[in-house]
Amino acid sequence: MLSVRTVYVLSPLHLSILQAGFVAALPALCGFSGGILGGMFSDWMLRRGYSLTTARKTPIVIGMLTACSMIICNYVEVQWIIVGLMSLSFLGKGFGALGWAVVADTSPKEVPGLSGALFNTFGNTAAITTPIVVGYIYDATKSFDGALLYVAANAIGAIACYLLVVGEIKRVQLAP
Repeated sequence: MLSVRTVYVLSPLHLSILQAGFVAALPALCGFSGGILGGMFSDWMLRRGYSLTTARKTPIVIGMLTACSMIICNYVEVQWIIVGLMSLSFLGKGFGALGWAVVADTSPKEVPGLSGALFNTFGNTAAITTPIVVGYIYDATKSFDGALLYVAANAIGAIACYLLVVGEIKRVQLAP
């Protein structure tokens, strides 16, 4: 969805396909970098004596809050600022992408495959539904503004879940 927005935003600049490709790659490169930085930050916190819960939840919350910066794109007309904001948003999304670390930390040793499969199932459900919802939003409004709000709302929902629903991060022990 955001790569479509990037192309949409860049189209008035009359860039070649190659130039637009390089510019559109910036958010993805930032997301990649954010993923590495988020993991390094979490590990750094663990080495400094923070609890596993704090070391996992802190980057997730910081990352998802940073990802919400995409909403500002709705109020900016300057293309390079929009690309910069989207890159910042992707950096934040990557920084907070510690879901697999949490799965590894919490999965019962007897069923790691099942835990991973369930995690992927719900992740893929979001990957399936988000483009559909974005399509409906765009069709109804002829704008990506609502789509960016929808994605940011999902980030806020993730923050709420990690702060209010997810308790202490520790390995689940199955009863014998």
